[in-house]
Amino acid sequence: MRPTRVIGAFAAFIALLPFAFAQSSQSGSAAEAKAMLERAITELKANQESAVEKFKKGEPGFRDRDLYVLCFNMSDGKIVAHAVQTMIDMDIRTIKDANGKAFGQELFEVAKENLVTEVTYMFPRPGSNEPVQKVSYVTRLGNIGCGVGYYK
Repeated sequence: MRPTRVIGAFAAFIALLPFAFAQSSQSGSAAEAKAMLERAITELKANQESAVEKFKKGEPGFRDRDLYVLCFNMSDGKIVAHAVQTMIDMDIRTIKDANGKAFGQELFEVAKENLVTEVTYMFPRPGSNEPVQKVSYVTRLGNIGCGVGYYK
């Protein structure tokens, strides 16, 4: 009787394995977020105005599943690129998460030239209203701060 239970449990595990892999591939990883930020930095160095337009449109390489590029002006805090179009022109410094954490102000403050910093907060995935833990990598290039975050 016991070998039957083991075989049954193993069969259930094998049956659910593809589902587990499908779920994990729907979310971007920390490594993929860092790689997207590096591509964004390269694009910004080449042509900042063109890069921001590509980020806004979510062109290939700058939007992948739940990964996207966020950029804001360092002079006035206005968001210039985001996957959620209604956030464009908002002052990032005023944004708080579901727990009241002023993560927008933190993103703004830690954006430094030649440095990538992590900021953790609660934020909904694109297309959802339910906040989940998110980690964003953020940096600065001249008068623009940019970041890419992944959901945990």
